[in-house]
Amino acid sequence: MPIFALNKFRQLSFIMNREKLVLRLSETESAFDFVVIGGGATGIGIALEAATRGYSVILLEQSDFTKSTSSKSTKLVHGGVRYLAQGNIGLVREACVERGLLVKNAPHLVRNQPFVIPAFGLFDEVLYTVGLTFYDLLAGKYSLGRSLRISKTKTLEKLPTLKKRKVSAGIEYHDGQFDDSRLAINALQTAIEHGACAINYMPVKSLLKNDKQMICGVSALDLETGKGYEIKGKAVINATGVFADEVLQMDSPGQRNTMRPSQGIHLVLDKSFLGNDYALMIPKTNDGRVLFAVPWHGKVVVGTTDTPIDTPTLEPVAIEHEIDFILNTMAKYLTKAPTRADVLSIFAGLRPLAAPKNENSKTKEISRSHKITVTSSQLFTMIGGKWTTFRRMAQDMVDKVEKTKNWERTKTATRQMKLHGYKENIDLNHSLYFYGSDKEELLKLMESEPNANRLISSKLNIYAGQVIWAVRYEMARTVEDFLSRRVRCLILDAREALQIAPRVAQIMAKELGKDEQWEKDQIKELEEVASNYILQ
Repeated sequence: MPIFALNKFRQLSFIMNREKLVLRLSETESAFDFVVIGGGATGIGIALEAATRGYSVILLEQSDFTKSTSSKSTKLVHGGVRYLAQGNIGLVREACVERGLLVKNAPHLVRNQPFVIPAFGLFDEVLYTVGLTFYDLLAGKYSLGRSLRISKTKTLEKLPTLKKRKVSAGIEYHDGQFDDSRLAINALQTAIEHGACAINYMPVKSLLKNDKQMICGVSALDLETGKGYEIKGKAVINATGVFADEVLQMDSPGQRNTMRPSQGIHLVLDKSFLGNDYALMIPKTNDGRVLFAVPWHGKVVVGTTDTPIDTPTLEPVAIEHEIDFILNTMAKYLTKAPTRADVLSIFAGLRPLAAPKNENSKTKEISRSHKITVTSSQLFTMIGGKWTTFRRMAQDMVDKVEKTKNWERTKTATRQMKLHGYKENIDLNHSLYFYGSDKEELLKLMESEPNANRLISSKLNIYAGQVIWAVRYEMARTVEDFLSRRVRCLILDAREALQIAPRVAQIMAKELGKDEQWEKDQIKELEEVASNYILQ
């Protein structure tokens, strides 16, 4: 059972408090059942899965939760239409089911998004209609809506900015749209409510082994205090995504890399470039990839590219040919071609793809399915996967640990579990809708705290109270944590993020007990990061 009884946690309204969670490390003498390394989608899913099965769990993240890959997705919870063409039926079916579960378990963050694929001739019409009908069949009862061919007139009604020339018809289909970092925060809150401990800015420095050379814990460093910890664990999970090989090297230096990271970028444009709430899907670009233009938080996210990279970083930078590729492709389809000056923000993310047996394989051809490996010293590593299937990946990992460790088998409790913030029938026109059931408590805070109800960004409707909330209840520790991941300002409008950074720093400094120099340092750090999100 978890180290701290569940009822103790449930007496607290909000428990995502870093100081209290770090204190648990000093108070805990026995080994955790699960030590999870990595605070992205994979690690958070595993922490949630294990905690809800009754295990004691600690999750350690080297930076902020979802700092890297997991905050920079295409914002889609999807079955993967293009995986059908690759013949990966099992992955599509699995993803469609998980997509349906997410829509039910976190409706304040995950919702049905209608798409239109423009067709250019009878062959396109038949091919896409048949393919998407099969897509619906694979989803079964988890389908979000029936796919169907629509006329040229209706296609242009739904996509009013689409170039009319050569369009013969369209195919409408349905997938899911979500906010990745907000979903991660709510999943973490749910895990903590079930007894898990999760700490950001605490990188793992080495693995601990017993006299039989079996892994029995980790050595970690608290970046805020400089204090080191030796944390005992019965099962240690490497859920670090594109950084998985770094942890594997701690276990066995010199081994062959298991990852083949790929970079994808996204451009953020004004909503006028689509002119409607329908998303555009371009099924085959010049490089054979799919390109999406998706309405999101009042803007349009366009992407993605696929560029193999050698060395993963927390803040990857868009490459010029990637930017040109997206702008040139969109210019072929839209009446108003987006230019560099129209880009509000640009963000790059890395995909944690498993290294293929054939070194000549293109990254777009590598399967997005996940794989679990276990070393001779019993380091459990999750390789590959994607946001949509994070719950199922976690289920498979906990099952694997139980089987390998010969523990008593337990059943998953997450399939029908409502995530923290769950709320039905939300008002999408309210700027705070993505807080779900926490919205009312946030509004109370904004009324009770001095100046908390003041707008700090009229462009994006961000209030001072949201900064206070993020520090107190969502473990935001830096200005960039708040602007990039607690609200999505840096991704939605990078220049606006720079504008409001001083005010955010001032509020956070007061909440965290920091001085004026801390504020200046935070603004400088935000400026350095934001420079990669702005096209000159």
